[in-house]
Amino acid sequence: MRALVTGAAGFIGSHLCAHLLASGDTVTGLDSFTDFYDPARKERNLRSLAGFPGFSFHRADLLTADLAPLVAGVDAVYHLAGQPGVRPSWGTEFPLYTARNVLATQALLEAVRQYPVGKFVYSSSSSVYGDARTCPTAETALPRPVSPYGVTKLAGEHLCELYRGTFGVPTVSLRLFTVYGPRQRPDMAFARLLDAASDGAPFPLYGDGEQTRDFTYVLDVVTAMRETARSGFTGIANLGGGSPVSMKQAISTVENIVGPVKILPRPTSPGDARHTSADIGVATRELGYRPRTTLHDGIRAMAEEHCRR
Repeated sequence: MRALVTGAAGFIGSHLCAHLLASGDTVTGLDSFTDFYDPARKERNLRSLAGFPGFSFHRADLLTADLAPLVAGVDAVYHLAGQPGVRPSWGTEFPLYTARNVLATQALLEAVRQYPVGKFVYSSSSSVYGDARTCPTAETALPRPVSPYGVTKLAGEHLCELYRGTFGVPTVSLRLFTVYGPRQRPDMAFARLLDAASDGAPFPLYGDGEQTRDFTYVLDVVTAMRETARSGFTGIANLGGGSPVSMKQAISTVENIVGPVKILPRPTSPGDARHTSADIGVATRELGYRPRTTLHDGIRAMAEEHCRR
């Protein structure tokens, strides 16, 4: 397939590009190198793709770029670009989230409806559920985001559904549950835990540690994304790891693999959900999705990559 990947230099985006290229697809990557974290990390991510002859890259912003040449003739669009992070999405940063998660999504959908594609895969988030009333949580649950970030990701989903229903754009919104793996963003929990285990700096633990997350390994996620583009499915589907664990258990796993972690207790942060757990029945039935990576194996792969830096 011929694919366009937005957010191609990021954590998940760079893994997706590598997976698509290894599968024989031709990939055009797009990224604007925002400064949410050090852009030098994204430059390193791109270097891992340099050896693939089927890869080309454009440094551009979805809100200002001429998108027509990028989407014309493409079989699949994977829209991963956006402003991440639950905690920073409050207050004065919110306009960035609306621009990069809502307006940018609408701009890309407008381009795609002019140049039809086989599939538009939107990277959504379990944050749309907020504090879900049932766990595991199915796609039929009423979304109740508890952070501005979650609100913007849900708005992106609604746009996808609008363009699907009104203009026939074949959209799929994948609700990703706490993705981790090598090259994870430095603000995310496992990246910070590995730093803490390696250099002895304290790890800020928000809340009592009994909150649970459905950690999902990045290779399982990007494999499912490609299968989504190849399927006839449209709509909304969860992608979870299949076995939620508490933060205390996650910390213990890191300590068993790398070494002790000094904990700095902090109060619960506004916007943090208490528990997340994915009902993956739709993804299993429609996409053949089965998470294959255990938490222990996934963190070990992260630790090995961390040691090579």
